[in-house]
Amino acid sequence: MNIYVGNMSYDTSEDDLRQAFEEFGTVESVKIIFDRNTDRSKGFGFLDMDDDDAARSAIAKLNGTDFDGRTIKVNEARPRPERY
Repeated sequence: MNIYVGNMSYDTSEDDLRQAFEEFGTVESVKIIFDRNTDRSKGFGFLDMDDDDAARSAIAKLNGTDFDGRTIKVNEARPRPERY
């Protein structure tokens, strides 16, 4: 399952995210989105977990919690709309 994590601290690393979510199951990949011009985190990212039940548990437990000094928003990622 692809998971969206928003309202993150700009200092949060992909390793920080991986560690937090690995408490619930195997994390396949982690990607924090960076601004191309400034090379600074945009404060959100995505991760993939192979087990949907573990992913749902992580979403339920971590959404609205304090992470690196920010209240993070965690939910199932929606597919990106097609660009024309």
